[in-house]
Amino acid sequence: MSSRIGLSSYAFFWQLSDQVSNPLSIHDTLRRAADLGVDLFQICDYAPLETMDDDDLAAVRTTADQLGITLEVGTKGIHPEHLRKFLNIAGILGSDILRTMFNVPGHTPTNEEAVAIFTDVLPDFEAAGVRIAVETYEQVPTQRILDVITTVNSPYLGICSDPANTVAALEMPRQVIDAVEPFVLNMHIKDFAFSRKQGWVGFTYSGAPLGEGLLDYDYMVEKIQPKTRNINQIVEHWLPWQDTEAETIRLENQWTQQSLDFLRSK
Repeated sequence: MSSRIGLSSYAFFWQLSDQVSNPLSIHDTLRRAADLGVDLFQICDYAPLETMDDDDLAAVRTTADQLGITLEVGTKGIHPEHLRKFLNIAGILGSDILRTMFNVPGHTPTNEEAVAIFTDVLPDFEAAGVRIAVETYEQVPTQRILDVITTVNSPYLGICSDPANTVAALEMPRQVIDAVEPFVLNMHIKDFAFSRKQGWVGFTYSGAPLGEGLLDYDYMVEKIQPKTRNINQIVEHWLPWQDTEAETIRLENQWTQQSLDFLRSK
């Protein structure tokens, strides 16, 4: 194992969506990743994954294998049935990690409930060699997530670190990085910035090209030490829709290339 740079389906957010006239398939994005010299791809919050049968999933795995790409899987929610469903998906795709988040509409577990769920499902995950990485984000205070993880106390449960998300809950990125550092299993890499709205009325908080926003990447890496700890770094974007489809796609691809160049230069 070693720390690798990967792309997320979030790096192709608009091109995978029905907002564009010719949406990419997941097979297309894998080919694009291979063209960019990437050998790791995280299929994250990609709705069609849940409706694929085992044959469809096996076909995705075949495409990835042919391209020399390792797959990772991400979803939302910790309902036991949902986690076990995604354990099966991870098994077919060959993912050794499942990124998730605590809350989904209709299920916002308490700490006690989350501890009980993870305690229940983790033996199955451990037997399959799949770790669960809970992402830091604004809906659940980081300390709450850490309380659950430390209570469960398993090497198969940890953090997917993304300090960009927590700013919306007024958790500062450096504080989040410091708090989660011992528990990180996976890293989402996206830059972020505030810009003044028109007329100087408020701000928009959204993505920025990697290296140009507020993410203190060097500090984050110094703390988390992904290379020594074999933690993969997965590129995502928060790119707002642009004036046209063509410009949105052009910029999405440009940000992806810039992110890869930035990470490879480190």
